[in-house]
Amino acid sequence: MQRNELQHWIEREGRWEFSRAGGPGGQNVNKVNTRATLRLPFESLPVPPHQLAAARQRLAGRLTNEGELVVHASQARTQLANRRHAAQRALELLTAALARRARRAATRPPPGAVERRISAKKRHAQKKRNRRPPEQH
Repeated sequence: MQRNELQHWIEREGRWEFSRAGGPGGQNVNKVNTRATLRLPFESLPVPPHQLAAARQRLAGRLTNEGELVVHASQARTQLANRRHAAQRALELLTAALARRARRAATRPPPGAVERRISAKKRHAQKKRNRRPPEQH
């Protein structure tokens, strides 16, 4: 899914809630609902089921029991700026969750590392052997 399509989906499907925010703002912070909360119906994300399942797993800690992705923003002193922050953060979260992960390239340990590992094992085995009581014949 393209980033701009995702942005349109957020604007279309998102539900906004506003509340009083803490932090700087003086008297304004006590009177005006500047904190923005964006609620997105995650299950209605227009992506194939396998992508949705992968994204659900990656965002598991951020989803509510109702299957909503919730993003809060209260850094700015204005509601409009906080709306923009929340929408931007939701876009970044969804983009990262839907991105394909690169496969790890298989590597082999270099010969020097193998040699060091084996010599360390031999030293350890020798240490254990030295702790044994001498054999009685």
